[in-house]
Amino acid sequence: MTGRSTGDEFESRVHPTQDDSVVAAVSESVGGPMGRHAAPHRFWSPVRVLLLLTALCFAVGLVQKAPCANSLWQDGAENYNNMCYSDLPPLYYGRGLADGHWPYTDDPVVRAQFDVMEYPVGISYWAWATAKVTRAIAPDDGTRDVAKEARLYTAVNAVGFALLALLATWFLAGVTRRRPWDAAGFAIAPTLALTALINWDLLAVTLVAAALWTWSRDRPVLTGVLIGLGTATKLYPLFLLGGILVICLRRLRRVDGNGDTEESDPVFDFGAVAGSAAVAWLLANAPAYISGPAEWKVFWTFNSGRGADLGSIWLVLQQVFDHPMQPELINKVSWLFFGAWCVGVLLIGLKAPATPRLAQLGFLVVAGFLLINKVYSPQYVLWLLPLAALARPRWRDLLIWQTGEIVYFAAVWLYLGDYLAPAGGGDAGFYSIATLLRIATELYLVAIVARDVLRQPLAENDAPASVSKPVPPVSRS
Repeated sequence: MTGRSTGDEFESRVHPTQDDSVVAAVSESVGGPMGRHAAPHRFWSPVRVLLLLTALCFAVGLVQKAPCANSLWQDGAENYNNMCYSDLPPLYYGRGLADGHWPYTDDPVVRAQFDVMEYPVGISYWAWATAKVTRAIAPDDGTRDVAKEARLYTAVNAVGFALLALLATWFLAGVTRRRPWDAAGFAIAPTLALTALINWDLLAVTLVAAALWTWSRDRPVLTGVLIGLGTATKLYPLFLLGGILVICLRRLRRVDGNGDTEESDPVFDFGAVAGSAAVAWLLANAPAYISGPAEWKVFWTFNSGRGADLGSIWLVLQQVFDHPMQPELINKVSWLFFGAWCVGVLLIGLKAPATPRLAQLGFLVVAGFLLINKVYSPQYVLWLLPLAALARPRWRDLLIWQTGEIVYFAAVWLYLGDYLAPAGGGDAGFYSIATLLRIATELYLVAIVARDVLRQPLAENDAPASVSKPVPPVSRS
């Protein structure tokens, strides 16, 4: 994917002002939809515009975090008042990163002083490496202020996150050649600005975007490597394998049913993706496991023993019925529900009139996981963002979903700051309402994407179908 566009590429490209009613309406303030006689700009290609928009969106997010940065994230009330909390500063000095300790060391002195990183190895490696960079560039004036150093650590990570966001946009813009503007759903998403700096989730998000790109380029081995590395960073990229399985089953059924030959063998493709993903995951985990097996297991034991937590339907039920729920029960019901959900996605994918796109299937599977997960941290919206942008590139539906996420984002900080606690005590009902609203808007987008899959008569990797009528092109002089 190059920066400049040829005339043929420009002619075949779907422009959002002619394809999306919301964008068309907004474009009236700057001259209206693109006309029939429009020509490509010499410099401002869609990809370059999208990268600029991503940079501006990320910059807005940094400004939103400025109040906490000014107070070095030391004022808990201000963190919640300004909704600018980040996990990075407390984990920098709370997990031994500030002292340069390897996250998976089994040194008893270190382990007695610091808790083990409760994240997959990809995040731990990045957190450790950026801590090394921070220590290398921190001013050495004879006195050490760890709080200020933690702010520098956050800034170092912010630079890396900005590059990751730009890279993710670049990949997403190239997944469907005729529709680079679909990546705008990621590039200028309000939730990208609000949540990018809370934790290290952008690492996995970028790997997912890259996997979508490589799959669209028929590179199964590289797709598997990216999925494996993504799974070593966050668990959810593993669920892309479910979408790839559906696509390969459809291709296999088409070959067996019609005797047609394919450019690639669907059995080989799925085996290549799954096999390379397993190898990449094992290699990524090897350094952590070899250096500290017990420390490596903390992520898995921490999550299995976790109870109903922030943002989950389980916490809502627990508060409504005023009865604690055991982690073992939540684990069993969650996995049963998720298994049934995956079977449903499989059936939808096989029943569809045309092969669904990986972004659609991936969105449906990951959404099911988040709906029933034991915790929904505010930044988890990033998991769905690149998938949703490509699965349903319609701004009306994306904004409905984003509105629910933004309401929840605000509510969770007000809840943690005890601003929602009723005067008579008890649980905050508004927080439960905000959680249910987020779930409802997510289910709305799930329903829309599922409907698209079942209705769209399109070839794989072609333009997404729209149930609304396309906006007619308007000739502009």
